Amino acid sequence: MRAIVRIASAVALGVAVGACSLSSLTGAGKTPAHLFDLTPDVTAAAATRSAAAGEIVTIRVPVVPRELKTTRVPVQVNPIVVEYLKDMTWVDTPDRLFQNLLEEMVRSTTGRVVLDPSQSALDPGLVVTGQLQKFGFDAQQGTVVVQYDASLATQGGTHVQTRRFVAALPADGTAATVGPALNQAANQIAREVAAWIGG
Repeated sequence: MRAIVRIASAVALGVAVGACSLSSLTGAGKTPAHLFDLTPDVTAAAATRSAAAGEIVTIRVPVVPRELKTTRVPVQVNPIVVEYLKDMTWVDTPDRLFQNLLEEMVRSTTGRVVLDPSQSALDPGLVVTGQLQKFGFDAQQGTVVVQYDASLATQGGTHVQTRRFVAALPADGTAATVGPALNQAANQIAREVAAWIGG
């Protein structure tokens, strides 16, 4: 049975995952020993919430470039070469993982009612869309980079705001450091987006 590693801390992850090097980024298609997930650093308390018309927040799955339409972690080797990190596979694609993380962060820190697009057909309220442009490791800089270009629209699109969110954190190119760093960077951006939306 494949184990699911929830990235809560670099220490715990380091125990669970063996190191890998940039010299062996791309591996064969064998089943991974571990799967990685994004873990929110805050969670909403169990409570009943309500919202007036137009106050619900609907968060859509972000658009991603081709290199992120996979459960692998892209490594930007140079401006024109992308490889994939060996020994690191997500439980789902980054677009869906980030959507889930962002939903939980907004729900936890703003007190708003947050719905998945499949639940919000009648009243989507504030609609958050965007492009998850980067979600991987930059080998030249020695950092993980997460970039989310977000749009916030009122119901009917009568008012639209856009904003770019970027987070970069150091990592050494191994799954043991890239995983926690991506989790931390994604949480940082999710918290900033939640603050942008407001309570």
